[in-house]
Amino acid sequence: MRDNRTLSRLREGKTVFGCAMQCYRSAEIPRLFAAAGFDYVFLDMEHGGFNLETVQDLIAASVAAGITPVVRVAELLYSLVARTLDVGAQGIVFPRVEDPGELEEALSWMKYPPAGKRGYGVISPLVDYENAAMDGVMAHLNANTMAVVQFETVAAIERADELLAVPGIDAIMIGPADLSVSLGVPGQFEHPKLVSAVEALVAKCAQRGIAPGIHPRDAGLARRWVERGMRFVTCGNEHGILLEGARSAVAQLRGVR
Repeated sequence: MRDNRTLSRLREGKTVFGCAMQCYRSAEIPRLFAAAGFDYVFLDMEHGGFNLETVQDLIAASVAAGITPVVRVAELLYSLVARTLDVGAQGIVFPRVEDPGELEEALSWMKYPPAGKRGYGVISPLVDYENAAMDGVMAHLNANTMAVVQFETVAAIERADELLAVPGIDAIMIGPADLSVSLGVPGQFEHPKLVSAVEALVAKCAQRGIAPGIHPRDAGLARRWVERGMRFVTCGNEHGILLEGARSAVAQLRGVR
């Protein structure tokens, strides 16, 4: 059965890097990300048009390439979380979290009993067609499924102590775009209000042994946040990286005399 290498690295205190997929429905992209050296691919079902069948194919390609598939569901619903896990996601990102009670319930969907409420519906590809006992499968998946909680609003930041106290969180992810909007400084990712709020949250995560994370739009911002203590870092997305590379190539070609 599959080990979650990204989760293992986080538990060892290491920093991991990923890139998002939001619109290009190509199974080659996870392979490319793996070849580039990313630890995980962040498959986004909140923004963009991916359906479950597309994500299932992208997950299979990720696993075959040796990169961890982490999926952001559209909202906190059992059916979305359970089905995404059942097609092979090794991590779930919960968006727009503000209420500790709702978070506790959502996290319970990640684990099989007695640790949680996940229903057992394991399909053969999920365990690589191994003939494994049910209790062994449940224990393995419980240990290798990663829970990531997003902080995107002032309300979430204000309730950070309550939210981080909910058992079962492996990492958090700051959504800097939505947080900047909520703080009244849209798009100002180095604004003191945003930086101070995020730095305070990083410190709270360190106290609880939770990996702090963020999803900046480019490598420059990502690097600055790594220097500030971030360890679960999603850098940009597939369409942005392609456009950036294409523009760079055209600029170099236009400069030829």
